[in-house]
Amino acid sequence: MRKALEDIKIADFTWYVAGPFCTRYLADYGAQIIKVESSKVLDGVRPYPPYKDDIPGVNRGGYFHNYNSNKLGVTLNLRHPKGLEIARKIIMWSDVVAESFSPGIMNSLGLGYDDIKQMKPEIIMISLSSKGQTGPQARLPAVGLHLAALSGFINLTGWPERDPSLLYGAYTDSIAGRYGVAAVMVALAQRQRTGKGQYIDLSQSEAGLQFLIPPLLDYAANGRVLNRDGNRHPAAAPHGAYRCQGEDCWCAIAVFTEEEWMALRRVMGHPSWAGYPRFATLAGRKRNEDELNRLVEQWTANHTAEEVMRLLQEAGVSAGVLEKAEDLHRDPQLAARHHFWTVKHEEIGDSTYDGMGSILSQTPAELNKAAPVLGQDNLQVYTQILGLSEAEFIDLIQQGVFE
Repeated sequence: MRKALEDIKIADFTWYVAGPFCTRYLADYGAQIIKVESSKVLDGVRPYPPYKDDIPGVNRGGYFHNYNSNKLGVTLNLRHPKGLEIARKIIMWSDVVAESFSPGIMNSLGLGYDDIKQMKPEIIMISLSSKGQTGPQARLPAVGLHLAALSGFINLTGWPERDPSLLYGAYTDSIAGRYGVAAVMVALAQRQRTGKGQYIDLSQSEAGLQFLIPPLLDYAANGRVLNRDGNRHPAAAPHGAYRCQGEDCWCAIAVFTEEEWMALRRVMGHPSWAGYPRFATLAGRKRNEDELNRLVEQWTANHTAEEVMRLLQEAGVSAGVLEKAEDLHRDPQLAARHHFWTVKHEEIGDSTYDGMGSILSQTPAELNKAAPVLGQDNLQVYTQILGLSEAEFIDLIQQGVFE
């Protein structure tokens, strides 16, 4: 079976999360990707935990593995003149160039869009920088935690009487990576029609704003500012995570309609408090939400989280277990859809990777290559794909070009 993108070649100069996540999506649907790295300046997530067997190392980081599978990995010294010559060969081989450095870096190397389109006018280039290529803050360095704050997420996360709660991981990176995929696919479709390439300037922080459209629109239309409110929702009660039987076990419950409220009452066995007049309407339940949450939790605490979820879902009430990492790896729904893939890695052996979350009937995603150890595919890429002779390859190694 042909892969949807098997004819697409990508020169991948990205690092950290947003860029590698974007190109890995394309790789899983068949795109041929050469990931360019340097042993002098490592990809920031290469040495980042978690590590297989808790043994640290530049080839053992779980984040790097998950975002760089299905790619050929090479090392290349872009500060060496001959390294830049090799980089241009990789670009000439490619249909798409992806990079996620701070604005100006690729231009300073002579590998900016204006430079490479002179070599290959039909090239598509995407830059996934923190705040885009223009504007007064464009060149200020930032990582996912900063961008989640700048995009407004952290100010909304937590309880009103407490400090904001940090989001785990590079939240906006995972959003921006997906938007990057969509942008590249549109550019490829446009090139297929017109033969013309183009430049994509993607701002990670602006991509994140798309997930805050309701509060942004509410402020624009009504001048209202959404603030931290714990697990509450303005149009639902009860709405939150409720403690269940067992150690640190919880179930999330969301009740929006009167029908769902009556169903919850029925599942709980019609406790007397559920009939109190102050809980008869959504407005009343919102006014007395602290008390309501305590009473609901008195019921959930006597059941396992799985039992609460099953009973409420069967009754038509939205409910879900708060799953931990180990729970997700045992989740029957994820197992049925073959979400997790296991591939043998060069250094750590069998390694688990996330699937794409979407299944194309004619051209499904497939994981067939673990993330590369540093410089793993140098010989294959430089001799078989770029056509260097063995003597040229050895000579460039000795000159420090492939560091």
